[in-house]
Amino acid sequence: MAQLETLVTQLESGQLTLEDSLSAFEQGVQLTRQCQQQLEQAQLRVRHLQDSTTSSHDTETTSTDSDGATS
Repeated sequence: MAQLETLVTQLESGQLTLEDSLSAFEQGVQLTRQCQQQLEQAQLRVRHLQDSTTSSHDTETTSTDSDGATS
């Protein structure tokens, strides 16, 4: 993410040559894709954790009665 911010700052400065600007833009696109993939992976992990927590909680709820005894 820091690399992406650096590239944006360089591009916004207007001091890069056209060739350097294109190169920085290409790098930025690649970094953006990597960040998007990492975000998607993190979201999947969170969903998986939420699903397993919900499933675990549902199992506990249905396997005990109001006295806490196992049915």
